[in-house]
Amino acid sequence: MVDMTVRIGALTLKNPVMPGSGTMGEGLARVMDLGRLGAIVTKTITPEPREGCPPPRMVEYKDGSLMAIGIPCKGPDHYVDEILPQYRAYPTPVVCSVSAPTVDAFGRLAAKLSVAGVAAIEANISCPNLEQDGRAFGMDAEASARVVRRLKESTDRPVWAKLTPNVTDIAAVARAVAAAGADAVTCANGMLGMAVDVENFQPALGNVTGGMTGPCTRPVILRMAWQVARAVKIPVIGSGGVACARDALEYLMVGCAAVQVGTINFVHPTAMLGVIDGIEAFCRRKGIGAVRALTGAMRPRQDFREDQAA
Repeated sequence: MVDMTVRIGALTLKNPVMPGSGTMGEGLARVMDLGRLGAIVTKTITPEPREGCPPPRMVEYKDGSLMAIGIPCKGPDHYVDEILPQYRAYPTPVVCSVSAPTVDAFGRLAAKLSVAGVAAIEANISCPNLEQDGRAFGMDAEASARVVRRLKESTDRPVWAKLTPNVTDIAAVARAVAAAGADAVTCANGMLGMAVDVENFQPALGNVTGGMTGPCTRPVILRMAWQVARAVKIPVIGSGGVACARDALEYLMVGCAAVQVGTINFVHPTAMLGVIDGIEAFCRRKGIGAVRALTGAMRPRQDFREDQAA
């Protein structure tokens, strides 16, 4: 038997696989056992109801999707009363992703959700900071740290910071949120992009720009996860282009403790189960007794060649 458990701060997960926020719906329980997941990360909740971005909201590519969804949300009361109870039937920690326009709003939202019984709070700091002219919190290390400090003051639940890849030095932001008390970091969110509908001479997305996600982003996000894992001592959760077990193994080996599976869920609703089973099968094949041993297991190529020669 392979020990598939991992520790993310104070939480012990039965395995290192969970959905990325916003990439699974409540109806997924009809086709898979949500109890098999390491954690359930729910769609981002905002302090007030919001409609989201105008359509069209998605442009599909062979190996990814460009999306401008805009976090449509019915508000925290709907989440607490209607959504959260659906997940309490499963022996799986529920992690609530939150987004807010100000630092104080982050704190108030986290406090309300903590009382409702979520296992952890994931701060989506890719959202616009209205106190800094709409610049995303995650693009500024100190602004990101302020959000985390406010969350830590507002909740007794573990706080994860979901980083944005749209920065020049993601490790600096990771160090700032770790110093502010974050229990883990998720690396990372969608990469900013755009597309043009050339036949109609207009943007392909109603919002003009959107977040690029899917397997095509994995090499870039993987590099960032490697940099973040070397920069901080708290757990790193890799999130970007994971579609199969081999993709997840890459993230684990560069230093991540767990992974989030996102875009592939829209195409293959049971993809996360395949990732879990594939990681376990890999460990058995390699004689690895605990999946935790894979975190940071990547070795320099010279070391590998020397081992092979011996």
